[in-house]
Amino acid sequence: MKIGSYLNRKGDKRIYYYDYGRGPGKRPAVGVFTYTKPKGQIQKNHNIQALDLIEVKKSQAIIEQQSIGTAYIPPHKFKANFLEYYLDYVEVNKREGNRALANSYIQFKEFIGCDFISPVDITENVCKRFRQYLLDKYTGETPQGYYARFKWVLNSATSDKYFQVNPTTKVFAKANPSTVLKGNLEIEEYLALLGTPCLNEEVKDAFIFCCYTGLRWVDVDRLYDGIDIKNGVLTTRIIQKKTGEPVTLTLHPIAQGIVRKQRKKRANSPGNNRLFQIPGRNGCNKELDKWVNAAGIQKHITWSCARLSFSILLQDQNVDDATVAYLLGHTTTKQVRKTYIRHRPKNQTETINKLPSPDINKYFLQLPEEEGEE
Repeated sequence: MKIGSYLNRKGDKRIYYYDYGRGPGKRPAVGVFTYTKPKGQIQKNHNIQALDLIEVKKSQAIIEQQSIGTAYIPPHKFKANFLEYYLDYVEVNKREGNRALANSYIQFKEFIGCDFISPVDITENVCKRFRQYLLDKYTGETPQGYYARFKWVLNSATSDKYFQVNPTTKVFAKANPSTVLKGNLEIEEYLALLGTPCLNEEVKDAFIFCCYTGLRWVDVDRLYDGIDIKNGVLTTRIIQKKTGEPVTLTLHPIAQGIVRKQRKKRANSPGNNRLFQIPGRNGCNKELDKWVNAAGIQKHITWSCARLSFSILLQDQNVDDATVAYLLGHTTTKQVRKTYIRHRPKNQTETINKLPSPDINKYFLQLPEEEGEE
């Protein structure tokens, strides 16, 4: 192993590099420099320590080369703090619009409650407790998704010889199905809301707009007055925050009317170009709850129910799953078939009555009488 060096442009520092040859990328920097004419004792001490460090790095590079093709992993290749390994993995493997991997790191760091954890401290029991931590904190597929990413990191670390046996091997990812089914609005309930005054007119218009477009609260909160509508199509590409996917919306006449109404309002309040002037998510849900009760709807309706209702009513009209998924901003039909579906019948009596109905009186006359009956 050779260590080369060169002077910087000013000539006051010598820069060191590994010399693996003359090809591209074969002279990587060592990351150390020395002063050519040290001024004072501090710079002289720097040079002494820098040269010692160069020798250490040279020795490490030689060991790395000699260990190629063997099962030996030089100790200096390991990170003492597993959080550093985790973060490096996130940086290398993160993808635009997919926050699950980065969030899994945040959740694990919150779980351990400190900035350092050694790989030796990550045991099967720690993995079980982390999984339970996620299940206690989140519902749905979120804990399963975060823990699955955690397993990715542990699988990689095991391949890199941080563990002889992967501590997550027997600790599988689990979902946490919600015990509360979301309510959805039926057609007559849509009409009831449209005909019922709401204390906050902006909340009413924004929620109805979501009911007719399938947008989430976070999507409609970020809509601006400058959106373009041509032939009933919202041409501005909305990037939904959760999925990261664009949505091109063909607007129902009700939704188009709401946009026109909101634009007139904004024209009278220059400088504020948000299409809907709504409060935060919790504030919106509080106003929504009062409005739903005033409309006589005996259901627990939150803002997310608008998206569910949009999907269910389209499916009730036999719109195919692929089209519904596209309108919701999903790239596959998986979530439509699993989440955005009707969980309970609209009318149980009507559903049951669809079963075959023979002549009831004639049928019961044919039944034998039970003993004791007169």
